[in-house]
Amino acid sequence: MPAETAAEKLVYQRPASLSERPNHYCPGCGHGIIHKILAQAIDELAIQERAILVAPVGCSVLAYNYLKVDGCEAAHGRAPAVATGIKRVHPDSIVISYQGDGDLLAIGMGETIHAANRGEKITVIFVNNAIYGMTGGQMAPTTLQAQKTKTSPYGRNPAEAGFPIRACELLATLEAPVFLERCAVNSVKAVLRAKRAITKGLRNQVEGRGYSFIEILSMCPTGWGVEPREASAWIDQAMVPVFPLGNLRDK
Repeated sequence: MPAETAAEKLVYQRPASLSERPNHYCPGCGHGIIHKILAQAIDELAIQERAILVAPVGCSVLAYNYLKVDGCEAAHGRAPAVATGIKRVHPDSIVISYQGDGDLLAIGMGETIHAANRGEKITVIFVNNAIYGMTGGQMAPTTLQAQKTKTSPYGRNPAEAGFPIRACELLATLEAPVFLERCAVNSVKAVLRAKRAITKGLRNQVEGRGYSFIEILSMCPTGWGVEPREASAWIDQAMVPVFPLGNLRDK
């Protein structure tokens, strides 16, 4: 498919797996974009009737309102554990764990590491916006050095709070994961690449190939205190140097 046609489809066509209701997200937020490309991937793989979405506390939990698949809510940080149980009981289902950075790398770090280390046959979509979005803009495990948040008003100090955690690189130290990729959604080119990565991660599960992890750098203009256009630019200027885009593993 030519790039222009793919881009037009990305923008103008509503996937069957995406609800018709207007989304509630803040202007410039990346969640709505990610919902759409996830729904497109579900449609293209014809897995809507098999898909089960697991999302915990945070902005991610509202995905249930927009994705027309079965869902199961998890406690904060526990989505990989819940997804593991669902997949083992219903091995023919396609289980998607949809999580934010505070959830996946803070309270949920244990579940994240051990599900990946066991090679659970699930697909994890990790939305990294470097901040706690829903609860008011506190510092997250991915908050950048010197980045100001409600709980780091003078900027993140590594001497006190440590350095930003790189999830893909961390999971790359484990043997079991079959697919690890970091993408972004701050431009059409980036969104198309993110959609390919999500499709690949879901296809791996369809084929029974193991644990797939797609990290997506996403905008949070409200949490960052900037205009949407500035937020898109900030991903390239500030986040990508710390969280380089690309594939870290594709077995």
